[in-house]
Amino acid sequence: MAASDSLSTVLTGTLHVDIAFDWGDEIDLERAAQLAPSHSQELARRHRTPASFNYRAPPLRFPLGEIVLQAPGFDGATARLEASVFDFAVVNIRVDLSLAHSPDELRRIVGDPDFVPSISRAARQAAEPLYLRLLPAIKMAGWRELVEDYVIVRLDPECLPGVDALLTDHAGWLAGVLRLESEPLSAEQIAEALGRRISYSPTDLVVIDWGAAVVVDRDCEETLQTLEFANLQLLEFRLIDQRLDQALAHAYGLIHSLAGSRRYLFWKSQDRPLRILGDLRIETEALFERAGNALKLVGDQYLSRVYSLAAGRLHLEEWSASIKNSLEVTEGVYQILSDQAAAGRLEAMELIVILLIAVEIVMSLFVH
Repeated sequence: MAASDSLSTVLTGTLHVDIAFDWGDEIDLERAAQLAPSHSQELARRHRTPASFNYRAPPLRFPLGEIVLQAPGFDGATARLEASVFDFAVVNIRVDLSLAHSPDELRRIVGDPDFVPSISRAARQAAEPLYLRLLPAIKMAGWRELVEDYVIVRLDPECLPGVDALLTDHAGWLAGVLRLESEPLSAEQIAEALGRRISYSPTDLVVIDWGAAVVVDRDCEETLQTLEFANLQLLEFRLIDQRLDQALAHAYGLIHSLAGSRRYLFWKSQDRPLRILGDLRIETEALFERAGNALKLVGDQYLSRVYSLAAGRLHLEEWSASIKNSLEVTEGVYQILSDQAAAGRLEAMELIVILLIAVEIVMSLFVH
């Protein structure tokens, strides 16, 4: 008998799919609120969550209504969509689907390789009208192609045999859902998939993996928003890192192409690369700071741990270290170009002085 056979014949809850996009460099949220119906939403909280645990700048929530999906396991199903717009121009489209599936059906659905891409396509299409309406509020608008998706399976506690039984008797099924894998997993993969989990009470559970999370709870909006934010950070960190890599490759090309040129001709051509690198470094540091600190992780130990587990699974610390290293390299390249520009100007000034002295000598010979 399969481990999932003894689970409830029908699992109830909600299947949340978060699709993160980047719409530009920055969004004026006050202006955006005037362009489309929305509401500012603080971090959802229970009575135990202190006021200090919150967004630095609360995102705007834009309801996108309902759509009819064409997705594996949900052909013709109605999904509810909402956009969360942050000031650093990342946007999360949450797609909510009601669950009423058997355990095996749920695992096959999330394990279908076309499930998430089909949801992503539908989310983008539904969000395009909002993007067009908010264009006047977006600085350096541009819908980047890079996308981050994350699946959250929220299950009602009463449809399960209990948290302990789920983690032991049905560990293989649970790990398959977390890994978005319909085929059986090895014992090693099962243990790895279930390795990052947390509970607040004996009846709830949050298990977090790199592509999905399973949440056994009802009143858990603050947990969903914390997972949403971690996924948004991953998208923004990847975009920052990609932009830095492209800029550094261009800067290295400039250095190599101009290394053999005569410095007194080279110094004039460096002003623009210097400005570009300097502006990029400042913009990147500001964006990195906003993306990294938009959610204040103080006061609530439980949500802080949820975020830490998600950040670990998504390797946010490694991405952060990579960005900081790239910024240091950018600083070095900036310094090299700056030094070359200074040397070029000094050499040009010396040449001008020599020419002036020569002209003065020649003129003195003609005068006498």
